[in-house]
Amino acid sequence: MSWQLKTFAELTNDQLYTLLKERINIFVVEQNCPYPELDDLDQNSYHLFFEKEGEVMAYCRILPKGLKYDEVSVGRVIVKEAYRRKGIASELMKRAIEFVQSELNETEIKIQAQDHLRQFYRSFGFKPISETYLEDGIPHVDMIRNSSTMKEL
Repeated sequence: MSWQLKTFAELTNDQLYTLLKERINIFVVEQNCPYPELDDLDQNSYHLFFEKEGEVMAYCRILPKGLKYDEVSVGRVIVKEAYRRKGIASELMKRAIEFVQSELNETEIKIQAQDHLRQFYRSFGFKPISETYLEDGIPHVDMIRNSSTMKEL
């Protein structure tokens, strides 16, 4: 088992295929939400994932400042169903936040969270900055984490 963080260019073909397959399995199939999963942001993003023998257990995408928002963004956060409720999502978010702070030297992170995960993201210092709204038929809320909302990890 290993954590990996790679740019798009550093991903192998097999890794890219596996990451995209898992994202589609969760966001399109599991959530019954047909939408264009491939949004042309992957090529300029960082990809943080946890895998064992080629199986992706958890993943998130880190978008540099200015790519989608004025702030760095963390999105496409997934944990494969068999590995949920084991602390992997928390470890994933801790690693993503640490990377943003230490490698990108940024203190603000914006996310577009599914509303039912609001408390999970609050535990990392994210605060809501929007009302709940529907995105592809699923309730979401925009949240931000910055120097005034940061919690010690």
